[in-house]
This record gives sequence, C-alpha cells and structure tokens, in this order.
Amino acid sequence: MAENPQAAARHGGAQAVASARAHGVRAMFTLSGGHVFPVYDGAVRADPPMPIIDVRHEQTAVFAAEATARLTRTPGFAVLTAGPGVTNGVSAITTAFFNGSALVVLGGRAPDHRWGSGSLQELDHPALLRPVTKRAWTEHRSAAVGRAVHEAFTLASSRHRGPVFLDVSLEALFGAPEAAPEPALADQEGQAAGRPAAAGGAPGATESAPADDAPDPGDVAAIVSLLAGAARPVLVLGSDVWLDGAAAEARAAAEELSLPVVANGQGRGILPAGHELLVTRARSAAFADADLVIVAGTPLDFRLGYGEYGGRNGAPPARVVHVADSPGQIAGHRALAASAAGDLAAFFTELASAAQRAGLRRPWTADWLPALARARRTAEEADAELLRSGAYPIHPMRIYGELAPVLEPDAVVIGDGGDFVSYAGRHIEPRQPGGWLDPGPYGCLGTGLGYAIAARLARPLAQVVLLLGDGAAGFSLMDADTLVRHRLPVVMICGNNGIWGLEKHPMRALYGYDVAADLQPQCRYDQVVAALGGAGELVTRPEEIGPALRRAFASGVPYLVNVATDPGVAYPRSTTGV
Repeated sequence: MAENPQAAARHGGAQAVASARAHGVRAMFTLSGGHVFPVYDGAVRADPPMPIIDVRHEQTAVFAAEATARLTRTPGFAVLTAGPGVTNGVSAITTAFFNGSALVVLGGRAPDHRWGSGSLQELDHPALLRPVTKRAWTEHRSAAVGRAVHEAFTLASSRHRGPVFLDVSLEALFGAPEAAPEPALADQEGQAAGRPAAAGGAPGATESAPADDAPDPGDVAAIVSLLAGAARPVLVLGSDVWLDGAAAEARAAAEELSLPVVANGQGRGILPAGHELLVTRARSAAFADADLVIVAGTPLDFRLGYGEYGGRNGAPPARVVHVADSPGQIAGHRALAASAAGDLAAFFTELASAAQRAGLRRPWTADWLPALARARRTAEEADAELLRSGAYPIHPMRIYGELAPVLEPDAVVIGDGGDFVSYAGRHIEPRQPGGWLDPGPYGCLGTGLGYAIAARLARPLAQVVLLLGDGAAGFSLMDADTLVRHRLPVVMICGNNGIWGLEKHPMRALYGYDVAADLQPQCRYDQVVAALGGAGELVTRPEEIGPALRRAFASGVPYLVNVATDPGVAYPRSTTGV
C-alpha cells in the first residue's frame, strides 16, 4: 500500500477515479471492502473529492449506479469488493444489461501472486459476468488501470449501451506504477475520446456502433413509404429513445406526422400526460386494429406482444417496423416490413424530413386518431370509480387516485413490485421525460431503494416517489438506512396486500390452491423505516391515504406510507411474460 500522498495520487485506485470523473461520473456507489480501498482513497484525495455513497447490499450499489445512468444519461459507477461483493451484484448487472444502461462495475480481485492458493474471496469474476455485460476482463498492471477504466466507460456509453465489468488485481489497484500512469484521454469538453480496443480479442469483447452513426437514409425512406400506404399506424416509443437523447426529436416527429403514440418504459413522458396523440391507455385497441406499427427504442419482447399486431376480426396482421440504436438490437424472431438502426435523434429528424419531402398524407387523422381517442377516454372513464373507491379493504387503485393529483411535473416515480406497480403503469403518466423508472424486461425485484437513492441525488429538488409492493420491500428495505445516513428524503408507498399477488392468483387459477404465496398481513414496514431513522405510518382506510401522502411529502425525511390493500384484488393482466 502507498505510504505517502504523492505515491497515493498515482496508485491504481486514484487512476480509476480520475478516469471515471473524465467520463462525467459524479459519485460512486459501493459497500465497503478491503480489496477496493485504493478506489476510496482515490475518491477522498481527488480534487474535489468524489462522493462515496455506501449502501447495505451490493445489489443496491449497482442498482443506484444503473439508475444514475438512466436518469442522467451519463454512465453510472459501482465499486464492488471481491468475491461475494461481486456476486451479490450480478442480478443488478443483469438488469442493466437488459435495460441497455451505461454502467461500469469495478471489482476488487484477489492478488495475482497468490492466485490458485486459496486467497480470501478468490474468484475469477469475468467468467461469470461475460454473458450479461458488453465486456468483462481483468487488469493486472498498475500503470494500465486508468486506461482500462477509460476503455470500460467508453464501451459502456457507446451504442448499444450496457454494463461493462472490470476487476483489478490487488497488486495493480494498490500499487503505484514506476512511470506516470497513462492519461484518461479526455478531450477539451471533458468527454472521453477514442474507442476502446476490443480487449485484443479477449472473451466478452463487444463492438458498439460509432457515436455518430446515423441510420441509412434508404431505410428511413422505406419506412416513409410504408406510412404512405397505412391507414392505422401506431408509433411505440421505448426507453432507448430517452437514453439516446432523442426525446425532443421523437415528439417533434410524432407531432409532425400526427402519429398515435404508445409509450413504453422510459419512453413514458416523451409525450406528456394528456397529449392528444398519447394513446397508451388505448394500447389494446391500437395494437389489435393497427395496420402498421413502428416500434422505436425497445425490444419486441413480451411487454409488446412479441411484435404480433393487427389481425382483429379477420383483418390481416399489421406490418411491423423496428428501429433501434444499433443493428444488433433489431428483432430477429419475426419478419419485419422494414428496420433502421443508429442514432435515434437522427432517425426521427430524418423521418420527419423525408415525410415532408414525400408529401406524406395523413389519412389516419380523419378516423383512426379519433377512434383511439375515444378508446382512451372510455378506458379512463371505466377506471374513474375505482380511483376514488371507498372500499374496505382498500382497493389499490385508490392509492393512485390520491397520488396523481399531488405529483409535480418534474416528479420521479419509481416502481418496484408486481401487481401494485402494474396499476401505476396504467394510472401514473409522467408529464415530462425522464420521470419514470421500473425494473425493465428482466423483472428483477429489489431495484427500488437503489433507484430511489440515485433519483434523489440526480434530481435534488424534485419529488421522488418509490412505489413498493410488500414482496419487493423485503429485497431492499434495509437500505432505508442509506437514505437516512446520506440525508436523502424519499417518499415510499408500500401497497401491502400480504401476499405475492403476481403468483397467488395465477396459481389458484391453475391448480385451485396456492402455496408459498402468503406474507404477513399488514406487516409494519413503516416501523422498519422508522427504526432505521426515517418515519412512516400504517394506513388502513381509504380516506386516510391523502393526508398520509401530504405528511410524507412535508416530512423532509425518508417516509414510508404503508397502505393495507385488498388481497382479493388481482391486476387484470394481459400477458404472463411467457
């Protein structure tokens, strides 16, 4: 270990921090471990120091780093100690892989000189992480740590974005190179320059699309031709539209072409709640009756019916167009009428321009758009009574009837749960982009506290609301302690029905009984948060919800509103994800 400040400024940990900062990192997320002490030392000695947000479980550290990437569109940075520190983070890394989140996870590693002798927490981490990262490898040389971290951040931030894992041997991280460390290669604007070498062909190396890769104009022209022959088109906007910085261009193109829009994931809020083209509440009718569906920035996975649209009442199936930020993301499991890949902002700009040049007519504005608007209003009217339900036990929709009116335009709403959060997806519509976070297609519970930590740091003046199922609360609620220690006020709302609702009701339907699906009725999760230094209360009557929410927002501390809901209410799910 370095014994003086001058040497410490050059050790591997200091290089790692300097390279991370050159890529826009403002904080690291971690749980303390001896293998990564030099990274902490590098953060403390940096000028200015880099904040260290220490948590109670490594999955929370990685979830917080991932949410930082999703909210700020700059890469997140998690530091995990060797062995169980890394393995505890695997589900969160996998979530980032499925979400396309720009994330670098730096792991500690047992010493090279003892490798194979059974050192504490000796494990070859990259072999585990390669299937769920863009690249996973080990750096063994102290002089090369800064360059390796630079490569990791550059790769993570390149299309298609995703997590990158790098572990560093104990000698390389603690040691100071004899020569000056290699520079982080940052340009004058502070953005990392150059592209990472593909690890010399090392396993797990992944190429990404160039940063300025615009879609082929011919591909865009083909999509315009399909629009010219369409009577009932639908545009789906997914998370990558936001992550690729294309929200403004996507909205402009939708408005220019008068396209009805269904929002998915972080595509929510690109068209604000109440926008005349936003038909997410009418998505069933839109997908069933469409003759052309353009899906941009999201996979054609179970959330979108695997890309199978149209065909209702004997009509032919809809033609499907898939648009992604890189060629490797284009769907291969079904036939496509057209596709385009590359910079999504450039795609939407060219789509609008090409449509203008072609003199595109918009016949769908006469009948199709009004029909979807009616379907949207019908759905909203059908739910109105339950949103103000006075039923006891509490219907979960009443919670959203109380929450929606008190949310400010820049609120960040986070969902971590099953049925309870599915209701939020229907009834909480963001008013601006970047205001919604859910676990994404991997469906991993336990994201909530990490996401909330990141949201409060990224949006210090906004409301941050975490929606927790009571099952999900069991995965990460201990990190309310992290919120308290780092003075991060968040409003948490727990939909507490005392069951694993997403499993109990389907199992009963299949077998006539259920097992392993019950939790404690009215378990006092609010008292857990209070014991950790926050506050909270139990709500059992519908008329108590509104006042409890107002107390939570006014409290200025981590506050959990624990709402006992009716276990007999099952979310009307249209897909099982299978």
